[in-house]
Amino acid sequence: MARLISLGVLVGLVAIFGLLSLRVMAIFLLPLLLAAMLVVIFGPLHRALLRKLQCPEWVAAGLTTLFVLAIVLVPLLLLVVRAGGDAMAMLKAPNGLKLDPAVLEGLVASVNEATGLELTAEGINGELRRLVEDWIGPLAAGASKAIVKLVIGLIVLIVSFFYFLADGPRMFNAVMRLVPLDRRYQWQLLEEFEEVSRAVVSSTLLAAIAQAVLAGFGFYVAGLKGIFLLTLLTFFGALVPFVGAAAIWISASLYLLFFLKSTGAAVGLALWGACVVSTIDNIIKPIVLHGQSKLHPLLALLSVLGGVAALGPIGIFVGPIAVAFLQAALTMLQTELDTISAADRIANSPAPVPAEHPGVARPGVGSVKS
Repeated sequence: MARLISLGVLVGLVAIFGLLSLRVMAIFLLPLLLAAMLVVIFGPLHRALLRKLQCPEWVAAGLTTLFVLAIVLVPLLLLVVRAGGDAMAMLKAPNGLKLDPAVLEGLVASVNEATGLELTAEGINGELRRLVEDWIGPLAAGASKAIVKLVIGLIVLIVSFFYFLADGPRMFNAVMRLVPLDRRYQWQLLEEFEEVSRAVVSSTLLAAIAQAVLAGFGFYVAGLKGIFLLTLLTFFGALVPFVGAAAIWISASLYLLFFLKSTGAAVGLALWGACVVSTIDNIIKPIVLHGQSKLHPLLALLSVLGGVAALGPIGIFVGPIAVAFLQAALTMLQTELDTISAADRIANSPAPVPAEHPGVARPGVGSVKS
C-alpha cells in the first residue's frame, strides 16, 4: 500500500511540475519547434561535415549553424529591412496615404449620384489617413515589445539549433529512457516527425518562395513601387492558408485599376496572379507532400487548415505533425492488439496430444488377460 501511495504522489508531482514547466516554456515552443525542424532539414549537412572534417560534434554544429545563418536568416533579415524602408518611404511621402484626387473625384461623383450621399474626395482621404494612423498607432506603440520578443525568439532558435545538433543524440536518448514506451515505437515516432517536418517545411517554404518571386516579377512588370515590400507581404501571405498570396496581388490589381488608371497592367497582373502565382501553390505542395510523407494530400491539407484555425500560425507545422503522430499511434495500437490477440489464441488453444510410443500400453487400453 505504501508503494502505491508513493507512486501516486510521484505521478501527481510529475503532472503538476510538467504543467508548470509547459506554462513557463510556452513562449519558447515555436522557436524550439522551428529549431527541431531545421535540424531535420540540415541534419545531413551536419553529418557530412562530421565525416569529412573528422571534427568534434560542437565544431560541426557551429559550422552548420553559421551556414544556416548565412543562407537563411541573414538574407531574410536584409529583405525585411529593405521592405521596412519601402514602407517608411511610402508613409513619409506627401501622398503616401492619399488616394489620387483625380480618380477619386470621379468615383465619389458616381457614388453620390447613385446613393444620394454628399461625399467629397478630401473627406475620404482624411478619413483614410485617420484610419491608417489609428491602425499604425497601436502597432508603433507595441513595436519595441514586439522587436524584443522577436530578438529573444531568434536567439532561442539559434542556440537551440546549435545544441540540438551538438547534443541531440544524448538529449534524445535521455528522453527515450524516461518515456515508458517500447523503443521501436519511439524510433517510429521520431521517423514520423522527421518525414512530416521535412515535408511540411519544404512544401510550405518552396510554395511561398515561388509565389513571392513570381508575384514580385508581376509587380515589377506592372510598374508598381515598393516591390520589395509587396514581395515580402506576398511571401508571408502565402504562408497563411486563409490569406494566401491572392490577398496581395488582388489588392495591387485593384489599385492599378481604380487609382492609377492602368487597365492593361491591372488586367495583366490579375491574370498573372490567378493563372500562375496562385496556381503554383496547388502544384508544389501536393508533389512535395506526397513524395516526402505518408500523409494523404487531402489529410495533409486539412491538418494544415485545422492547425491554423486552432493554434494560429504555428498550426501550419503542429497540425500535420499531430495528425501524423495520431496515425502512427493508431498503427502501433493495432500492432499491440494483434500481438495480444495472437498470444490469447495460443494460450487458449488445446494442448497437442502426445504421440503414442510403440510397445507401451496406454492406461485402460489393451490390458492383457491372465
